[in-house]
Amino acid sequence: MSLNHLNLAVPNVHDTRNFFEKYFGFRRLVDRENLAVLSDQRGFVLALNNFGKAADVPYPKAFHVGFMQSDRQQVDEFYRRLKADGYEPGAPKEFHGAWTFYFSAPGGFMIEVFHQPGHQPQE
Repeated sequence: MSLNHLNLAVPNVHDTRNFFEKYFGFRRLVDRENLAVLSDQRGFVLALNNFGKAADVPYPKAFHVGFMQSDRQQVDEFYRRLKADGYEPGAPKEFHGAWTFYFSAPGGFMIEVFHQPGHQPQE
């Protein structure tokens, strides 16, 4: 069994869609005013919506989406790229057995970028 898709409610579908395309390589499958459906290279589907036209979509404090990297250097490079583009991620650090950092993404939720020794992302 594998996770097939995730649907996130976000205040601005287009800003969040552009973010996932730029930083995580997602490609568009559907692009509408209140719905974007994206896919990654493995076929995972990410849907972003604002059907209720909400100006704010609150997520619980601990809610986050994680993206595993192949090594610590990829985590560090991702961090540098976000900083250069004006984001305010926490500095990478050792946490829960991983080299990791968190930041707030467009859409109001947290993202974790991490490398965990002994685990590799599937290509």
